[in-house]
Amino acid sequence: MNEKEALLKEIETLISYGKEESTINPELLQYLEIKDLNSIKESLLRKVGTLSDEDKVWLEQFKKYE
Repeated sequence: MNEKEALLKEIETLISYGKEESTINPELLQYLEIKDLNSIKESLLRKVGTLSDEDKVWLEQFKKYE
């Protein structure tokens, strides 16, 4: 799996977490550049502050530490 496919999968998982269906068609995201996908992913991860502690633990798996 290449970097873009991995990002698409992570974003789709983040968007659809806790929902029966995805809120956005993941196929549309395929047209974005990697820098845009990284920005979307980071934005979704920043929203962790509004989630429950259980959700925060789940989302930690998507963070990359350098």
